[in-house]
Amino acid sequence: MAHVILAEVTASVSELKKNPLGTVAAGEGSPVAILNRNEPAFYCVPAEAYEALMEKLEDLELNALADSRLADGQALVRVSLDGLCL
Repeated sequence: MAHVILAEVTASVSELKKNPLGTVAAGEGSPVAILNRNEPAFYCVPAEAYEALMEKLEDLELNALADSRLADGQALVRVSLDGLCL
């Protein structure tokens, strides 16, 4: 059965057990697909990449919330950043 691997670097579970930090470093900041019997089992994602992913997800959620509020038919209220300061 074919599997989609969403990483440029792969490693086996055995390689991960032998050298966890070396396996993460092999991805050079990108996720590493961990394979079990040549099938993707999970992705090893460096902390910096995970944090960036969470920030993008939060931005998408906030944009969706703003879009839904604009679609409710109420008038748009424009403000300046200077007007928000106390």
